Amino acid sequence: MEITALAPKRLINAGGVIESCFSPAKYAIELSSAAYVHSSGGLTWKVCMLTLSEGMAVEDPKAKHGLKLSIEDYPFANDDPSLVESDQELQYWWTEVGTKGHADKKDEPWWLVLKTPEGLVNVLTTISWVASGHHAVVNFDQYVYAGYFPNRPTTARINMPTEDPVDEEFKNFLHKPEFAMLKCFPSQIQATKVMAVLDVLSNHSLDEEYIGVGMEPSWEENLVIIKGCI
Repeated sequence: MEITALAPKRLINAGGVIESCFSPAKYAIELSSAAYVHSSGGLTWKVCMLTLSEGMAVEDPKAKHGLKLSIEDYPFANDDPSLVESDQELQYWWTEVGTKGHADKKDEPWWLVLKTPEGLVNVLTTISWVASGHHAVVNFDQYVYAGYFPNRPTTARINMPTEDPVDEEFKNFLHKPEFAMLKCFPSQIQATKVMAVLDVLSNHSLDEEYIGVGMEPSWEENLVIIKGCI
């Protein structure tokens, strides 16, 4: 979560590390965004396959997405859309998310008013993705390999010697190929920026928490939970 908070300020911002040190330059984030949007079909396929493997649904060519839920009365799936808005417990929960969890954002014009099943799907998907392992940033071993930038250069500043060849340049390449390599590799400032970022990303945060460590007091009193953790 700490990395997620810092990334928009330093990594993916305009003129940030990604745009200044990687090959796509100012188009890097635009390309990534386009790829993410166009991959949504693949993401839907993965979710569908998961529901099938877990027995939550069965194949049905006539149903939406080709699946039919195994449990007919699955909460909110086949219910009247107005039930989302009239479910007091659900509305209390969403109010608490806004007033307690995001009090600084709850009055923004884009803050969702939870009224429809589609809105509920959006909320639960976002929370599940952000707060779970699906959003884990696994960087701990990056610096060991990529900290030595020739292993994974982030950009090429010149073409290969065989592309648009110039006699003088090719002679220099044959004479001292390491010079041509250094001209092609990222500049010193680019390499240093990326190395520094990878070093930071590869370190464990001081406030990291691990599942199963530091159990909540209320959980410690529950014998069922304690047995499950042994």
